[in-house]
Parts: sequence; C-alpha cells; structure tokens
Amino acid sequence: MTDSLTDWHALYPFKSHFLDLGAGVQYHYLDEGPQDAPVILMLHGNPTWSFYWRNLVLALRENYRIIVPDHVGCGLSSRPDRKTYAYTLDQRIRDVTTLIQTLNLRGITLLAHDWGGAIGMGTATRNPDRFTRFALCNTGAFRFARIPLRIAVCRIPVFGRVGIQGFNLFAGAAVKMAVEKPLPKDVRAGLLAPYDNWKNRLATCEFVHDIPMTPRDRSWKTLVEVEEGLTQFRDHPVCLMWGMRDWCFTPAFMERFQDFFPQAETHPFSEAGHYVVEEKWEEMTPILREFMKK
Repeated sequence: MTDSLTDWHALYPFKSHFLDLGAGVQYHYLDEGPQDAPVILMLHGNPTWSFYWRNLVLALRENYRIIVPDHVGCGLSSRPDRKTYAYTLDQRIRDVTTLIQTLNLRGITLLAHDWGGAIGMGTATRNPDRFTRFALCNTGAFRFARIPLRIAVCRIPVFGRVGIQGFNLFAGAAVKMAVEKPLPKDVRAGLLAPYDNWKNRLATCEFVHDIPMTPRDRSWKTLVEVEEGLTQFRDHPVCLMWGMRDWCFTPAFMERFQDFFPQAETHPFSEAGHYVVEEKWEEMTPILREFMKK
C-alpha cells in the first residue's frame, strides 16, 4: 500500500493484528479497548476499509472492545487472486465467523455499513448465540430489485473491470459522490490508500460483481439465506442510523429493515450521504453509547 501525496497515517493510530485464513491469506483486524469489555464488531463495505471506522474506534475504545477487520482484498488484508480466494458473500461470512470464533467473541454488537450489513447479518444468522445488538448504517441484508445505474454500469463485463481496476473509478468517485460535503485531503488519501493499483483493486471490482440481483448470480442463494434468517432477531435491540441523501442504499432500504425490525430505533441524518460515518460520527457516538445500554 503506497502513500498518497497527503499523509493520512496520523488519523489511523492503531496496532495491526492478523489472522491466518490459510493458503497464504492474512486477515487484518483491529482489536482496541479492554479485552473484557462489551464487544462492538465494526464491518466496512466497498470500497472502504477499517480506516472508515477510525473516529468511532477512538471515541468508543475506552469503554468497549472494538474489533474491526479488513475484508480480504481490502485495507491491510492480503490480496489473493481469484483462484486462491472466492470473493463471494458466503466466503466473507466464513471469514468473519472464523474471526469471532478464534477470538471467542460473545455478546457482540454489530455495527455495519454497506456490504458489512449482509456480511454481518449473515454471520449472525449462522452464529446467533454470539450476537446481542445490531446497529446498521446505509446497508442491506435482503433481496432488493433496484440497483443504481452508476453501479450497474460497473457490472458490465470488461468495461466494468477496466474502469474499476484500471482507473479506480469506483473508489475514486466514492470519496466525492458518497458525501454531501467535501472530505479533507488526508481523509480522502486514507480511504484510497489501499487501492493504488490494478491488483489492489481486485476486491473492489469483485464486490460489485458479487451483488446478487437475480437467482443466476453466484451469491443469490446466500443472500436469501441471510434474509430468511433476519426474523430470529426481531426482538433484539436494533438501531438504524441513515444518511438520507444516499443514492445507493436509499431510505427505502432503511424502511425495509423497519419491516423486519418494527421495534428498531431510527436516526435519520437528513444532510448525510452514503459515507454517513464520515459525516456524522460525532452525532452517532452518543447514540451508540445509549444503545449499548439496551
């Protein structure tokens, strides 16, 4: 991972940990805060990495044990090729399951964004006894018929891969299009730092191609499994924190989660976009502290 013109390292003052997933794949994660404190598992989406959660980690680590992995191919985790690693929703659920079982995490509060929602809720449906609460931000964990044109274009064979892996159109556009106000240069540099060449952008591309839209898609069956497992958490504490100007995970996704979790507390942020944690982490911190009491 090379540096950008603007240094971002001061924004990410954390100790790295690695879990060996086999076949030479190293799974990077943060483990911050007291080891015996209540656990918050933060799962990022595409095209972010654990850097995205940095402000909430710093704000909450005094009182909670914060676990933040980088999905394989993202952040500081390994960059295996497609022959070595599947890059599917099922595999990513398996990765998180391996992590929480290895660390023997229990009483987990899931905090998830973007792809982290499907991965995290999928992990919870397979390990329900380990999860206690769910805080979800601009994400999905169910079938949804609509896909934004900007993302659909990225799924076009050859054209999409060249655009994402060759020209970094996905991550590069996200740092501008996923927020309502311009991000500082060092923040943009940090978000983009892991995705600086063709090989390092493979996971970004594979996430896009793995979006399950029809039964023909490779992760459709897994997504159905995740969706059908949501009802078992109907009586668990659920918190929905949503950037209402998100053009990808629109408020319609929040409303769909409310169908599954009618007792969920909801915190809409009218002036925030898809990268809601970048824009509203200060407001989210007291919300999460109060939510952790439930």
